[in-house]
Amino acid sequence: MTDRKLRAVLAVLCLTEITSWGVLFYAFPVLVPAIARDTGWSPAALTAALSVALLVSALTGIAVGRVLDHHGPRRLMTAGSVVGVAAVVMIATARGLPWFFFGWVCAGLAMAATFYPPAFAALTRWYGPDRVRALTTLTLVAGFASTVFAPLTALLAGHLGWRNTYLVLAVVLAVITVPGHWSGLRRPWPPVTADATTSATRSRDARSPAFIALVAAFSLTALGTYAVVVNLVALLSERGLSTGTAAIALGLGGAGQVAGRLGFATLANRTGVRTRTAVVIVILAATTTLLGALISPAALIVASVLAGMARGVFTLLQATAVADRWGTAGYGRLSGLLTAPLTIMSAVAPYTGAVLAAVTGSYSTAFVVLGVVTVAAVPVSFAARPAVAEAPASSDSRS
Repeated sequence: MTDRKLRAVLAVLCLTEITSWGVLFYAFPVLVPAIARDTGWSPAALTAALSVALLVSALTGIAVGRVLDHHGPRRLMTAGSVVGVAAVVMIATARGLPWFFFGWVCAGLAMAATFYPPAFAALTRWYGPDRVRALTTLTLVAGFASTVFAPLTALLAGHLGWRNTYLVLAVVLAVITVPGHWSGLRRPWPPVTADATTSATRSRDARSPAFIALVAAFSLTALGTYAVVVNLVALLSERGLSTGTAAIALGLGGAGQVAGRLGFATLANRTGVRTRTAVVIVILAATTTLLGALISPAALIVASVLAGMARGVFTLLQATAVADRWGTAGYGRLSGLLTAPLTIMSAVAPYTGAVLAAVTGSYSTAFVVLGVVTVAAVPVSFAARPAVAEAPASSDSRS
């Protein structure tokens, strides 16, 4: 594939990822207070619906990885976009909790087929040795999903109400992602070259102590990280910020993700894979704890940006973890096996954050507890040894 065609694919995925994440994920934390007021459903029940969606996404993700390895992303991601549009319409028109939850089950199917894992697999296969540059670009752009869609959602909800806001967002999702995936990913998919020996090796890798340690460390980190994302507006509201200001802070956290990702290449070039993994986890734990400990609105907003920066680097850490340790053969399968438990933790995280807040009496205390949970992943991460000698990553990172 020529450089021009590769750039076109990357541009399409940048646009569809920022839209998919914005509509299917980042709009929800902003709308939770309005949905609760309008329907009488508890915030915990609403958050549980998102958790169900993420759980469905996790369980579907392994099969998605195998389909991607053999057939490529075009039909899969297009179908996921169509399901996503239908899901948002269901959520917007739900008159009872069962239908609301069913809408989020469908949203979970859409997430599995349209969020980062399939896009990462596509770029890893198409870009080969230049994958780090492509993955960094994608996550830099898509990192603006909350920056764009959190304030936009708050603005729409203030004028249209939450139901009509979701209907408008469904139209946006349909117009951008369905034709984007169908037309923009019309490229030859590199054939699977792994033989039986390579396949057996990947199966052995998936059962290895190093892979299990990686899954455990990333899962603990994901629990703290995604509990922060979904419950951040509630924390800031508890501290006295308005919903609009809290939404802006969430959006600034998205901008922080972009800033953090700008430094990932330098971090990868100067550190081994286990060192940079530990560093990122420590920073995530520290920023989560700060959010729970700080009182000043200005300081909380700054901490939100710092947490976004660390979260942005963590996304790239996930994207490169498999290739850095085990190479690109069978990437879709191993990535799916890694992503599934992470997504399960992401599913549990929002509800866990809300329950912790209820048990401890405040979101502030809950965030401190989440920071402690996150830092526990550091020693576990060191057991995730790469299959080759550990060294700083290059554009063809295998450290």
